[in-house]
Amino acid sequence: MFHHPSFDDHEAVLHARDAASGLSAIIAIHNTARGPALGGCRVWTYVDDDAALTDALRLSRGMTYKAAMADLPLGGGKSVVIVPARGATSPAMFEALGQAIETLSGRYIVAEDVGSSPSDLAHTRRHTHHVTGLDPKDGGRGDPSPTTARGCYIGLLATARAAGLGPPSGLHVAVQGLGNVGYGLARHLAEAGARLTVTDISLERTTLAERELGAKGVPPEDIGLVEADLFSPNALGATLNATTIPALKVRAVAGGANNQLATPDDGAALAGRGILYAPDYVLNAGGVIKMAGEYYGWDDAEVDRRVDAIADRLDEVFEEAARTATPTHAVADRLAEARFGRG
Repeated sequence: MFHHPSFDDHEAVLHARDAASGLSAIIAIHNTARGPALGGCRVWTYVDDDAALTDALRLSRGMTYKAAMADLPLGGGKSVVIVPARGATSPAMFEALGQAIETLSGRYIVAEDVGSSPSDLAHTRRHTHHVTGLDPKDGGRGDPSPTTARGCYIGLLATARAAGLGPPSGLHVAVQGLGNVGYGLARHLAEAGARLTVTDISLERTTLAERELGAKGVPPEDIGLVEADLFSPNALGATLNATTIPALKVRAVAGGANNQLATPDDGAALAGRGILYAPDYVLNAGGVIKMAGEYYGWDDAEVDRRVDAIADRLDEVFEEAARTATPTHAVADRLAEARFGRG
């Protein structure tokens, strides 16, 4: 495992197994220099165990960088629960996950992610206090995705300004992915008067955006070919790669998906084409900020202040990138690493 290509001096990697409930999970703790490692619980059907390990290692590392750039008293972690089919979970499985997390003595805080929900984590909460992102009825503050979407909107506007584009009422944005975050971001843009071209693997979601937001829907394979001001990836990762980047017809990229760059070279490729890239973990930190607020007891005003500051952090990245002629992803990594003690 220490020679795994996604291993990055992780502090701990735990395989949690519970035969009675069927739990098979990997918990990865990347770095706790700034505080306990926060990261969601992703429930997924992986092609093999190595794919699950890769996901846990990559996503936990990304959480360290995200928390550092959001100036949170947190590090980065992740848990992935391996299931044979979508929806193949049970309350007992999430309770067993809670028992495993409790053995880590507060080094890891779990939250919801793809495939899990606040109601699932309420079962986890029965065995550990190191849970955030719960429903209000369970003592939490509810779904963090609206806060993530608002932060993405704030960051997208900062990106548009830095790219020399106009106000939102004059923007044309190609939105890829209409899940909770992508649809929320699209709604903010539509309400500000932006013109939207959208897509999702669910035709129902695309049709809803056409009806409610006045968007133009296109097939998923065409969204990266749309001539627009900005491209906004809000689906799965690695959508910016050697195939898609040469086809882009935009001036900037700003979206809520994690791990948008397939490789670091793809960040340089965007810069080489003169396309301004908003590093994903800087822009999409709103939900993490809200979950940190729930865990540490911040009031709504403090959470809002920290989400609003996403624009300032992006401005810092863009200014440093312009001053040093360095791709924005490399600048963001350098700033984050200095904040968690690796720079």
